Amino acid sequence: MKMKIDPKSVAAKVLGTGPLAGSGRFRRYLLPGCLVVAAIVVVLVVLGVRGKSKAVEYKTEQVRRGDLVVVVTATGTLQPTNKVDVGSELSGTIKTVEADYNSKVKAGQVLARLDTTKLQATIAQSRAALEAARAKEQQARATVTETQSKLTQFQKVWDLSGGKVPSQTEMDAAKAAFERAKADAANYKASVSQAEAALNAHLTDLSKSVIKSPINGIVLARSIEPGQTVAASFTAPVLFTLAEDLTKMELHVNVDEADIGKVQEGQKATFNVDAYPDRAFEAEITQARYGSSTTSGVVTYETVLRVSNPDLSLRPGMTATADITVRKLENVVLVPSAALRFSPPVQQEKKASGGVVGALLPRPPRQGAQPREERGKKQQKRVWTLSKGQLASVSITIGAQNGGVTEVTSGNLQPGTEVVTDTITGTK
Repeated sequence: MKMKIDPKSVAAKVLGTGPLAGSGRFRRYLLPGCLVVAAIVVVLVVLGVRGKSKAVEYKTEQVRRGDLVVVVTATGTLQPTNKVDVGSELSGTIKTVEADYNSKVKAGQVLARLDTTKLQATIAQSRAALEAARAKEQQARATVTETQSKLTQFQKVWDLSGGKVPSQTEMDAAKAAFERAKADAANYKASVSQAEAALNAHLTDLSKSVIKSPINGIVLARSIEPGQTVAASFTAPVLFTLAEDLTKMELHVNVDEADIGKVQEGQKATFNVDAYPDRAFEAEITQARYGSSTTSGVVTYETVLRVSNPDLSLRPGMTATADITVRKLENVVLVPSAALRFSPPVQQEKKASGGVVGALLPRPPRQGAQPREERGKKQQKRVWTLSKGQLASVSITIGAQNGGVTEVTSGNLQPGTEVVTDTITGTK
């Protein structure tokens, strides 16, 4: 079924099937009217946004006079002043362990003993070999005495007979026998010395089977148990780790390459550890080493600080964060460091209204004039003050700084002056 539409009805006019569809008046008047309405809406929105003015307020702080402490922060670990690893030169089985963790020991005190059963047998063999060598030496000396007496007797008979008795051959044989006897005596004497040296070496090993403390200190670690086998082949295994005196310790920190030029021996420092977050410990720099280390592209220099630990609250291996006092100034003019980083916002000039077209068309941005620092003068800075609600710049020369405040060495900036540190923008 086909729907019929009255040519004179409103629907026919809207659908373009009525009498107006052919005339084209709908397209001529309705489309431009829609464009005009849209333009008016855009103008109203733009003028409404422009009608809202932005009021800029400034955050200020006072310039003051006071003391300035410049610190360098570095992290590191606590270590004993003297740490000794005690090992064993002998291989064998641990018989007894006579020191445990945290045991206070003295120099010469027994820490552990090795089983010496096999070593005792070796020493007995060495003693027997020494006795045998000494017996052979005595036998050789007796042979020397015998051959010497025989040679002396031949010499007397030779002299009495006028060289006729004994024969020359017998005389030469007697002399040769005497020389051989002396050589054998010297050989057996050397064998005795060799046997004595072997015995002394085994006795020394026996003394080393008793592991003793080389220093007065405390046991930090032990890595052996009774019955454990110790194999000392190429390197001596570490059995105990001793710290000489934990009442005096060292803090080894890594100072960044940008701050190492400020660090010197004798400077004071304070540090904190996680075990005592509310306690500050004192230290003093004893050494700033020239050797560097690079980690992830960051170059640092190891610095050693002397630490007093009378109550043994600090322990080796603790991580500490140290604040090293590298400079201290008294009664100087201080300006907030935030004021040195402040730069005024771009001031927009009021523009004459260009009508509807001027409101619709975009305009190129205008660059505000911002002051530039004088190049080549890193200590010349500029701060801003408020004078009757308007910003005014003041040139100053700065010195030391600690991040929060900066020293003012010269410039027309008096204590009590309010300097701008930031902006607070609100819409009215």
